[in-house]
Amino acid sequence: MKPSTESPRYTRVAILLHWLIGVALLGQIAFGLLLDDIAPSGTPARAAAINLHKSCGIVLGALILLRLAWRLGHQPPPWPRAMTSTQKTAALLGHRALYACMIVLPVSGYVASNFSKYGVKFFGIALAPWGPESQELYKVFNGVHVVTAWLFCALIAGHIAIAAKHALIDRDGVSSRMLP
Repeated sequence: MKPSTESPRYTRVAILLHWLIGVALLGQIAFGLLLDDIAPSGTPARAAAINLHKSCGIVLGALILLRLAWRLGHQPPPWPRAMTSTQKTAALLGHRALYACMIVLPVSGYVASNFSKYGVKFFGIALAPWGPESQELYKVFNGVHVVTAWLFCALIAGHIAIAAKHALIDRDGVSSRMLP
């Protein structure tokens, strides 16, 4: 199906937040996955690298909350009529899972840090920890953080694959709704 020239689009703010946060999240995920290679444990660079990851995560968390608030206040454009109800349900569930990961990742990382002896330094400013040092709680929340990161990677790969399918195979205008 060829895309309509009058295909409804997301708002400019939604498009900007989608791409800004999407690119930033990919960078943050890569940074997190490569952290041991960038700054191995026991090296002088380790603390600075981890605190940069935490600081970027806090900024991303704030941007994600802004994006979520914008999304809750603005209806997305309607799906093309050619999409089946199964496709629409899958898209809804996929987007909800992406948003859930976008919330759980920074929250679990921040909470884990508050049970660590190192705490959080936001771009060099030490934030007072609100939790007691607890290796057990740190491991739980850091585990949630790591598992969610891998789940998020799988969801992102699926999101990109489906967007490519809509753009290159279906040509139904779904992907063009989010293009700048």
